[in-house]
Amino acid sequence: MGTAFSIGVKTTIRQGLVVFAISVAYLLISYWLVGFKTDQLFLIGLFNLLFYLSPVTRKFILGFSIFIVYWIIFDYMKAFPNYNYNTVHIADLYNFEKHLFGINYNGKLITPNEYWRLNGNTFLDIMGGIFYLCWIPVPLAFAAYLFFKDSEQFLHFSFTFVLVNFLGFIIYYLYPAAPPWYVEYHGFTFIPGTHGNTAGLVKFDQYFNAGIFKSIYSKGSNVFAAMPSLHSSYPVIVLYYSFKNRMGFANIFFVIVMLGIWFTAVYASHHYIADVIAGIICAITGIIIFNILLKRVTFFGAFLKRYQKSIQ
Repeated sequence: MGTAFSIGVKTTIRQGLVVFAISVAYLLISYWLVGFKTDQLFLIGLFNLLFYLSPVTRKFILGFSIFIVYWIIFDYMKAFPNYNYNTVHIADLYNFEKHLFGINYNGKLITPNEYWRLNGNTFLDIMGGIFYLCWIPVPLAFAAYLFFKDSEQFLHFSFTFVLVNFLGFIIYYLYPAAPPWYVEYHGFTFIPGTHGNTAGLVKFDQYFNAGIFKSIYSKGSNVFAAMPSLHSSYPVIVLYYSFKNRMGFANIFFVIVMLGIWFTAVYASHHYIADVIAGIICAITGIIIFNILLKRVTFFGAFLKRYQKSIQ
């Protein structure tokens, strides 16, 4: 095992060297692919702190490493824009949405996004912003709950979450798609390298005189990744595992958050209804695939068992 040293928790020199090597490699690769960002130092600092702080925090950060891997891959997508590999869908998706879900308003057929842009109000602006802020915190908080309650269910949820994201990423590259706000600001002309936009969520920022969503969307990996809406996928995964773990009244909260996120995705012009439906289908597909892998692929189940022992 090697000589052990203590920094809050006993650690072998080999383990320390592995963590150091991974940390340095991550910073170097990140700098090469997407350039230096303070977020990278924060992530490495947090990982090392929790790894060495105590046995509990070490198991916690090792368990959540699957989410870290997801985040790193998502960040690295900036280096490989999907519009370099396939045609971006703008007008066809807009017209498809109008054909399926168009609203006749003042004698003109418009998309639901355009309808809500004309008929929004302050209450919906505020509630929509609150719901959209639940996008990542709710799944992570739910994962933390499962980590301490049932490590097996925690891993099942975590791997399902990442699997759904990978399915979404694949579709992003096969079918690059512009969000509704892109049509509002740029029309049907494809402009590579377009920066993210808060769209309708700017009203939330303006109401509270804050730059919350501006900060979030300025760090987006690619604006041409509207189909499917992974914003809409995440609450489906949470709700599935919430029902599976019989969480009672918490299910009601998760249903409300899910519906709120779905509505806001359209209300704030970040996604078409078609994107939301695709996100729901993506989540259901990911859940089904995970369960098939768990039941029928022996080495996958064995891997999860070993992983579970390392965080118990």
